[in-house]
Amino acid sequence: MEREYIIPLRKEFSKVPRYKKSSKSIRAIKKFISKHMKTENVVIGKYLNNEIWKNGPKNPPSKVSVKAVKEEDKVKVELIGAPEEIIKEEKPKKKSIKEKLQEKADEKPAKEEPKLEKVPEAKEKPKKEIEKPVKETKVSEKKEKVPTASELAKKKEDKKEEEKVKKVPTTKELKEKK
Repeated sequence: MEREYIIPLRKEFSKVPRYKKSSKSIRAIKKFISKHMKTENVVIGKYLNNEIWKNGPKNPPSKVSVKAVKEEDKVKVELIGAPEEIIKEEKPKKKSIKEKLQEKADEKPAKEEPKLEKVPEAKEKPKKEIEKPVKETKVSEKKEKVPTASELAKKKEDKKEEEKVKKVPTTKELKEKK
């Protein structure tokens, strides 16, 4: 079923604050269509949505001409004169020679390889370890890591926090001092 309507929006969006006018217009369209087409499932088309929002949220058109198409339980509402979306069937792409050869190779049954029985493994003899000379490093060769400024600052902060924790007296100590 297909019908065309001119939906008045001014009465509806004048009831709400200025910044909510376009969103109220969308709700008014859905309400109008659900009332006239007797269904709750209403879908607004992208061209109608763009028409409502083209001047921003504060200034929608006062009325719109729409075309409502009912399919089963769903109503699609679109602006009159909007291009219809046609779903194109995708043609299968032509396969390259490499792909064709690969498919043929996959289709051919693979030659069955003879099954091999597991032979118990022989225990390995321990190999003689070859001792390698160990390099002796001198103390002067070791380089010490120089701390960065941020690391030093963290250390100072940690020390200050530890001092604060130590300096706070307990309630018992306070009572004893009095």
